[in-house]
Amino acid sequence: MHIPVAPTAAPSQEALLGLFPPGTALAEDGGLVIGGCPVTDLAERFGTPALIVDEAALRARARQYADGLAARWTNSRVAFASKAFPCTAVYRLLAEEGLSIDVAGGGELALALAAGVAPARLVVHGNAKTEAELRMAVEAGAGLIVIDNFDDIDRLERIVTTEQPVLVRVTPGIRPDTHAAVSTGQDGSKFGLSLLQAHEAIARLRGSSRLRLDGVHVHIGSQILDTEPFARAVEAVAGLGSFAVYDLGGGLGARYTYGDRPPGVEEYLDTLVATARRALPADAEIVIEPGRSMVAESGVTLYRAVTVKDGDPAFVGVDGGMGDNLEVALYGQRFEATVATRVGGGDPYRLVGRHCESGDVLSADVQLREPRPGDLLAVPVTGAYCFSLANNYNGALRPPVVFCRDGEARPVVRRETYDDLLRRDLP
Repeated sequence: MHIPVAPTAAPSQEALLGLFPPGTALAEDGGLVIGGCPVTDLAERFGTPALIVDEAALRARARQYADGLAARWTNSRVAFASKAFPCTAVYRLLAEEGLSIDVAGGGELALALAAGVAPARLVVHGNAKTEAELRMAVEAGAGLIVIDNFDDIDRLERIVTTEQPVLVRVTPGIRPDTHAAVSTGQDGSKFGLSLLQAHEAIARLRGSSRLRLDGVHVHIGSQILDTEPFARAVEAVAGLGSFAVYDLGGGLGARYTYGDRPPGVEEYLDTLVATARRALPADAEIVIEPGRSMVAESGVTLYRAVTVKDGDPAFVGVDGGMGDNLEVALYGQRFEATVATRVGGGDPYRLVGRHCESGDVLSADVQLREPRPGDLLAVPVTGAYCFSLANNYNGALRPPVVFCRDGEARPVVRRETYDDLLRRDLP
């Protein structure tokens, strides 16, 4: 698998800014400016840790996906894989840009509906959907439900009273070069049906009077930095027959580190559509489900340095950590960082969180310039999964989410409070 490594030399300001949302700049005093908002002002107003989202960058990425796919394959749509950032403000923004929404489980379904997403624009996933969740999706009028197993068919046959469009999720036996925890298309995956099982499910659904088989679905994993596995996945589902809909999933990787070179959105779409032209019916609808590559780049997390320890290694401890960014501990994902008012350069430090785990490391050997307690630090590319996986370990309070655009900042998720921690406790 691809293993990101620390740079051997301190990166330039230009290289570091290249990891932040497009348009990020430096103020006259040297501080970062995101979405037109100085991060020093954001930290003073909203505190730290805080997840800052460049709204214009997120909208631009949504349009790049939607317009790029439509220009290549007219009968198509983009569905945001909302597990990457399940926040009502994000659902609402992407729905405004014309995207459908992919939800996994009743919670994401409830959030999407609360955000005003049209039920017909929902794609419902899950490898272990409960009867209650399926009933919720059917009663809401979800546009597509993805069949992950034969039990889904049994449950839906009991629940549906009119007609429910469905897709069959296929596991094509493809293992991309990514972390095992986010690889989903290989043999032995907990997701979907093997090609042999998919044929059986397709035959059964074609005989159903309540479930309308619209097509097939494939998704092989996340943080994939090569387009070739995506082409093989399209070819695999093409062999199952002709359908009205082919949902080709997502999985395109984001650029987290200086050394990462993921394919661009245009290259990714070129690969998918070129393969579809060779292998799929010309009149079929193509659906894609970008998640990480949709939202990662637009997010930045701000922290305060609490302590600095000299030694080998030298440590900088901040007021957040694995409570707001679990990706390092779960996947070994590397993140870069900078002192937000002294951007670029410096000496290597181990940037660590405040939680009682040695694995609570935000970034090892990251260059920081003269870090001191009280300094504001910025970690880019935190728009994907950091919010999703945020937790209350050690009683940590989950951070706010703040949208910035044209110099205006607006909170869309408030900071958690100690009262929130106690709210579910019973006397």
